[in-house]
Parts: sequence; structure tokens; C-alpha cells
Amino acid sequence: MKRFGSGRFLSAVAVIGLTILLPALASAQFQGHNLKGDNGLLSGSQPPPGLYTLASYYRYSGDSLRNSNGDEIVLDPQQRSAITATGFFVPIVLYVTKAKVFGADYGFLVAPGFLNKRVEAPILSLDDQSNTKLTDTYFQPVRLGWHRKQSDYLAGLGFFAPTGDYTFRGDHNSGLGMWSFELFAGATFFFDEKKTWHFATTAFYETHTNKKDTQIRVGDILTLEGGLGRSFLGGGAQLGVAYYAQWKVTSDDLPILPPDFPRPDNLLLGKHRVYAAGPELTLPIATKAKLYGFANVRYLWEFGARTTLQGYTLVATLTVPIPSVKLK
Repeated sequence: MKRFGSGRFLSAVAVIGLTILLPALASAQFQGHNLKGDNGLLSGSQPPPGLYTLASYYRYSGDSLRNSNGDEIVLDPQQRSAITATGFFVPIVLYVTKAKVFGADYGFLVAPGFLNKRVEAPILSLDDQSNTKLTDTYFQPVRLGWHRKQSDYLAGLGFFAPTGDYTFRGDHNSGLGMWSFELFAGATFFFDEKKTWHFATTAFYETHTNKKDTQIRVGDILTLEGGLGRSFLGGGAQLGVAYYAQWKVTSDDLPILPPDFPRPDNLLLGKHRVYAAGPELTLPIATKAKLYGFANVRYLWEFGARTTLQGYTLVATLTVPIPSVKLK
């Protein structure tokens, strides 16, 4: 869970950790904490000052494992069984204050996460985990939002604390065993004065400490998230196409791997990358007199994967302003 994008009244979900360990002969592609697809339409916008609570469900399914050429790596049945759907539940609290910092509204958030199954290593043998456990917690102490006539801007910093269980090559890990730090910045551009059509993109740059009890350090990761959409009902409803793209920017810092560390037949060499796109819809939950919140859902199909899994992402989020906003 990392940061999260927001609409005019809506904040989409912050992110928490999902790890996929991809070992190779000379390198292993470790994933960072960034939860791809947790931001979408209006990712570069911050909601008006107020207290917001969010409940988000995130589901990722890796249908296939791709090598550095984008070809599918053929796995035996036991290995393939490890590439399954992973679900996360993320409660989030976002507070946007009326305080101004560099002319921007200052906000902050906290997002603990809980999972019912962890896919940590599609090459290694893993045991199924059905009980819900706390994973790593995301904090965003600085979140700045600017609002202009036909554009919004967002910037800040966040970090992931290793609050989940972690043992290197463990079967029941719920965390990644490392601290992660990220800087983010983005913008939403409105194509007309009524702000009906809009395009947004937000960049997240993530760095990491060594994993617990190892000399392994995951390389830096760059993720872009956003979308092109149209607003309805005075900005309370959104429909459009969301996207994300992720690249490993620097190589993992690895010690010599143990002799029994599995090697796939097709080497997973090089830094990973993956792209995704799909529909997104936001609808207000309201009566004629009062707005209670927003329901948001997005579904993204991955493509162009290299040295990582390729599959799909589903995110469903309920956002409730506290107290509820009264409509005029």
C-alpha cells in the first residue's frame, strides 16, 4: 500500500505489501511493497479537507510466469499451484487538514493491511495459508494537494513498516521483512471548465533496506498509475480506463545464493517490468439529502510482463467521509 489517488470527493486505496520472489541462476527478482493498481482515475487529486475512512479489497492473480523475453516459463504442477490469487483487506484513514504547506492542503494517512494468503515465491514450494494475518503497515506522514482551475497536483512521501511476520524463504510470511520508503508526485488535468473529462498520472519511487537477517536489498522500483475518465453527477461519479506500469530501476543487491536455491529452466535475468489497463467505475452512495460515501471498483489486465508474473488485478474500495457530507 503506498499512497492513494482521489477524486473530487473520493480517495482511492493506499497500498500495502505484496511480495513475489523470482529466483534465477544469477539474480532473483524480488518485488517491493508497491501494490500495483491501488490508484486509478484522478490519482493526482486530493479530496477537500476532512476525515475519510476507506475499506479496500485488493486481489491479484498471477496467471503465468514470464522470462526476460516475455515468454511463458513452463512450470511443473507443484510450482504452478503456487501461482494463485492473493487477497488483501486494507482499512485506511486519511485526514486532509485546512493547514497550508507551500500553498497546498496538508494531509496524512495510515493503512494497516491484512491478508488471507501470501504468494511469496512462484518457484518455491509454498503451503496454503487461509487465516488472516497482519501484513506490513503503510504510513504517509506528508501528503500535499494543490487545486488549480483546470488541474490538480499531488506530492508527498510515505514508508512501509515491517509489521508482518517474515522469515527468509518462509512458507507463512505475511510481510516482506524490510523497510520501504517512497516519494510520489502526480497531476490530474481537466480538459474542460466543468471538469468533465480528465487524465491523471502519479509516479511512485520506492527504495528499501536489507531484508531481515539477510544481506538482500531489493532494487529501486518506479510505478506509474492513473487513468483517462469522465465525470458524472457533478463529479461524484467517474467512468474510464485506469492503468499502471512498473519497472525495476536498479538491480537487486544479492549475496551468493544457497546451493539448494531453486533454478528455473528459463533464467529470470534482468530487471522486471509489467503494464496493465482496464475499466474503472465510481458511484456515489447517497439519498436526495445526504452523501454517505463512494463505491469504487477497477479491474486491470496485465501485459508486456518481463521477469515477473503476468495476470490481473481487482480493487474494490468503499470511501466514507466523516461526518457524512450534506448536499445542498
